[in-house]
Amino acid sequence: MAEHDGFNTLQYLSLLSKVCTELEFHTGSADKFLAEFIIHLARSSDNLHQFNAKLKDNGAHLPDYLVQTLFTLVHAVLIPDKIESKDREDASGSSSRKPLKKIISFPEKWEENKLIGSGNLSSPDKDEEGDGLFRQEEGADEDLEIELNDDAPAFLQGLTKHSLDMSPPKIFKNPEGSLLRCAALQSALAKERKELREQQHSSMFDSIPKDLNRPWEDPMPEKGERHLAHELKGVGLSAFDVPEWKKENFGKTISFGPKSKLSILEQRQSLPIYKLKNELIQAVHDNQVLVVVGETGSGKTTQITQYLAEAGYTTEGKIGCTQPRRVAAVSVAKRVAEEFGCRLGEEVGYAIRFEDCTGSDTVIKYMTDGTLLKEVLMDQNLSRYSVIMLDEAHERTVNTDVLFGLLKLLLKRRPELRLIVTSATLDAEKFSGYFFDCNIFTIPGRTFHVEILYAKQPESDYLDAALITVLQIHLTEPEGDILLFLTGQEEIDFACQSLYEKMKGLGKNVPELIILPVYSALPSEMQSRIFEPAPPGKRKVVVATNIAEASLTIDGILYVVDPGFAKQNVYNPRQGLDSLVITPISQASAKQRAGRAGRTGPGKCFRLYTESAYRNEMCPTTIPEIQRINLGTITLNMKAMGINDLLSFDFMDSPSPQALVSAMAQLYSLGALDKEGMLTKLGRKMAEFPLDPPLSKMLLASVDLGCSDEILTIIAMIQTGNIFYRPREKQGQADQKRAKFFQPEGDHLTLLAVYDAWKSKNFSGPWCSENFLQSRSLRRVQDVRKQLLTIMDRYKLDVASAGNNFTKVMKATTAGFFFHAARKDPREGYRTLFENQSVYIHPSSALFQRQPDWVIYHELVMTTKEYMREVTAIDPKWLVELAPRLFKAADPTKMSKRKSQERIEPLYDRYNEPNSWRLSNRRA
Repeated sequence: MAEHDGFNTLQYLSLLSKVCTELEFHTGSADKFLAEFIIHLARSSDNLHQFNAKLKDNGAHLPDYLVQTLFTLVHAVLIPDKIESKDREDASGSSSRKPLKKIISFPEKWEENKLIGSGNLSSPDKDEEGDGLFRQEEGADEDLEIELNDDAPAFLQGLTKHSLDMSPPKIFKNPEGSLLRCAALQSALAKERKELREQQHSSMFDSIPKDLNRPWEDPMPEKGERHLAHELKGVGLSAFDVPEWKKENFGKTISFGPKSKLSILEQRQSLPIYKLKNELIQAVHDNQVLVVVGETGSGKTTQITQYLAEAGYTTEGKIGCTQPRRVAAVSVAKRVAEEFGCRLGEEVGYAIRFEDCTGSDTVIKYMTDGTLLKEVLMDQNLSRYSVIMLDEAHERTVNTDVLFGLLKLLLKRRPELRLIVTSATLDAEKFSGYFFDCNIFTIPGRTFHVEILYAKQPESDYLDAALITVLQIHLTEPEGDILLFLTGQEEIDFACQSLYEKMKGLGKNVPELIILPVYSALPSEMQSRIFEPAPPGKRKVVVATNIAEASLTIDGILYVVDPGFAKQNVYNPRQGLDSLVITPISQASAKQRAGRAGRTGPGKCFRLYTESAYRNEMCPTTIPEIQRINLGTITLNMKAMGINDLLSFDFMDSPSPQALVSAMAQLYSLGALDKEGMLTKLGRKMAEFPLDPPLSKMLLASVDLGCSDEILTIIAMIQTGNIFYRPREKQGQADQKRAKFFQPEGDHLTLLAVYDAWKSKNFSGPWCSENFLQSRSLRRVQDVRKQLLTIMDRYKLDVASAGNNFTKVMKATTAGFFFHAARKDPREGYRTLFENQSVYIHPSSALFQRQPDWVIYHELVMTTKEYMREVTAIDPKWLVELAPRLFKAADPTKMSKRKSQERIEPLYDRYNEPNSWRLSNRRA
């Protein structure tokens, strides 16, 4: 009896702690007596409306979403009344909960479940006697067993993951080499740096003012409760503390050197390609396909389209030029429009996903390769184009590789169409051989000699070595700017901060070093600063991702620091997920990086790896993206184009069969393919949206469920990313602000709450700043949402709101992401249903404190653990209802596969003899 009372007390204390945590997150106060009083009010209320009324009667005016969270939290944990404090024993109140039955304590219940599952004990039909825990009579889904449906469709018979090698693609030349060891160490160091920063700033959370009478701390207060934001009149914009190095290098006070005195015409005429203008136009005229090879900066991207327009190729259609990156498509279009003498969007424009800056007069169109692929879906003959130019083809994105095959077929149907394939590397022979042994047109470069310097021994910490090398160059080498290659935004920001601090420590006698980052997420006005020359007596260092290898041309670079790494997206067919992995670059990429130092004069390239590593550990060329990423979207698009035999499609480099099988199995489970592997009506609709298949299925399911208005917002928020801002100096305050948006159902509805709150504030910029939200990203969400609405209107799909029925929204989310279902592991964390992989809810999630039994997630990220991001709680019955091709309910009369694979966990007492463990707490 005492044992059970003790456990109930612990359960009540756990509930009390959770309520205190919610109050602290949302109000700034963690008062224990207030929490106990709220628990009492919730338990004595028949429904949510009554609970809210009681709170207001007692002077507690809490936001509706917090009231709902507290009510749900209290009623999810059923504690006997005798556990509550004495001052509430005589309080009156009734409960509307269903009849309860007692259950035995958890060790005995665990043992009983094992015996029932093995068939050695029949399931009891009567209530147990004696004291114990309580639960609802309709038990719920904690004992519901979900199993994978092993019935494969006809077109996948014999092609399952059990019959194929589903291991990740091999993207390393030497798995045991020094470069991979260095990459692994750098990943570990990055985790340590992140944890250290979080520890350093954790104390700031406690220093935040916690006054319940400050309504401005709540981003979603009731009407009439918000005053301070209006009174501040924009003062809140300073909430985003910009790091000192950014203030120093992006502030208005900084002055750069004079820009080129040459006119636009003179600049165009100074490019290496200008001398070959007539020969190039003639070569295009004489050859249906032409491979053009030229160094970055030769002018091929900006000039070829203009030369062809001047030669009359726009009279029969547009000139389309693809770019592998959105940043390049936009920046190049802006430059060409300036040179062409028109406004952007008129004769010269661009189109990227969710953004179309073209018009009826557009004759030169820059776009991402994915955008052109969508146009092929609408018009397989590309009848509006007279010339297609696939630029930067050496990057071998998956969309470019598919375009290779499609255009190769199209050239036979349209003899008048001209195709130009450009490359900055020596892949020209391979491209020529693929396109009918076509001619190669070479643009001689104007590069100077570059001295290559290798490390004498492998570097253990390449980031630290890179920073030291940059400072050595700055202090000892003649004038000339520096280009440092790193793998991503986090590394770049850390490097910039470290360089700034080191330069500050060297004093004012050292020449100034202007620190400029560049990565895709950086605002375009900040990216443009890298092209401005440094003032006399100063030097700039550009810290960039591999976007600066070929897509960007930066004048003045004489020194390149190359650690030899980049981030690559790699798909694991067995786990069914993509992951960004730090990998060694290829020899071709290393040559490209070194070449950046020789454009304006003799330069030096400092390779932070040995010459042996270059020759023996780096692949000759980068592994094509089509051989290492998820092919779900590409497979769906190709099926929509009528290409059904994917295994025999003429790829330049064929993807692995297991990747194609995995993609087709996923599309079949989503309902996009039928049992014969043919596209369904649902699949055709899914292909019309510029979304990954799970997201497009999620959107179409929301139409049937009547919640498409909410799902449109959620998808736009997910696609945009970078909604929340977390400055290094105010991480605790930013986390507190973020927590105020948390919804008890999970992160998808939290994203919806953020957008709706912003909308209710008339899309205010200052409000975003006060709440640590990226106003630029939210405006992007608006644009993405409008684009998706346009597509829905085109196909006459209803847009309806679910109101407060969030279950519909959660079911629609589950309809698209049932592949990413996970169940709580009794030991720790969760186990995915698809691969039984151990995963955890990310600490930034709204569900981190709640840990529901069943969840679905948007993606996995690997930091210190395999974390689930964008998590939503679900009812497991939805999996069988919404994904019958993948899941089925286990036979209750037989032991499920999951239970049969469970390990026996003995109860062990460290104070007893080592071998005195037992399987339950029952003694003989």
